[in-house]
Amino acid sequence: MSGPVVAALGGGHGLSASLAALRFVTDEITAIVTVADNGGSSGRLRGEFGVLPPGDLRMALAALCEETEWGHTWRDVLQHRFQGTGPLGGHALGNLLIVALWELHEDPVAGLELVGRLLNARGRVLPMAAVPLDIEADVLGADPERPEERSVVRGQAQVARTKGRVDALRLLPESPPAYSESVAAIRAADWVVLGPGSWFTSVMPHLLVPDLAEALTVTRARRLLVLNLEMVTTETAGFSAIHHLESFARYAPRVRLDAVLADPCVVDDHESLADACRALGATLHVHPVAMSASPTLHDRLRLAAALQDVLASGRRS
Repeated sequence: MSGPVVAALGGGHGLSASLAALRFVTDEITAIVTVADNGGSSGRLRGEFGVLPPGDLRMALAALCEETEWGHTWRDVLQHRFQGTGPLGGHALGNLLIVALWELHEDPVAGLELVGRLLNARGRVLPMAAVPLDIEADVLGADPERPEERSVVRGQAQVARTKGRVDALRLLPESPPAYSESVAAIRAADWVVLGPGSWFTSVMPHLLVPDLAEALTVTRARRLLVLNLEMVTTETAGFSAIHHLESFARYAPRVRLDAVLADPCVVDDHESLADACRALGATLHVHPVAMSASPTLHDRLRLAAALQDVLASGRRS
């Protein structure tokens, strides 16, 4: 298989869904993964060893595994999570493996490449920044009894669980250094795919890294935003699809989009959403991409077919 050169930006389960679908479309995939996770196994390892949080990187690698018994076996090993309340309880084996490789190799990407070779991964996985990041948000109404009160919430896990409305988003440290190979991958791509994923904790952080934002602005690649299947989550209370596009324009005013992919379930008013897409330079593509039995989860074959259609439309133009 060949296909367009794709840089896929995001983190967590959303990026994993995108990568699992893109594998049916192209071999030329580079995942550029958020490094702000401070919860669970990743948060513990980050705090103890001062490393990049490995969890989202591990999930991206697992999603790119070879479609063979070998690839699936090592994917499952990588994703295995230890049970119990002891020192290993809650850790994913792949997180421990990645941190061990980072202790053996000065370059973090060298360790990720070795895990990719173990999986026979179809594509590369890179961190979006060279240092661990924290997410900080101004939140309105975190206390339901004080809906107009503004509070500061720090940490990816904490922002993801906030019950208020995110009014402003920042990265700490401010203006963090991007990973140079991630910048190069965006500049060299035919398509950049953003999302799906947790809006303020997986998708938007990439736009707040100055070098990545600049690369997204000047790249000759076409840019696709994949909207979530759920518009209203804990961190996007009161958001519609149009609100997501307005938020994108707010945090990346210089970045134009070429295409927006949405499932019919999130399109309340097709013409209004199409107008909002055109304001960003994009064409709206509506395709069913959800699982029939689990409408909040992506069906990788449906998503692959939709991505194939969108990426092909870019070639035809």
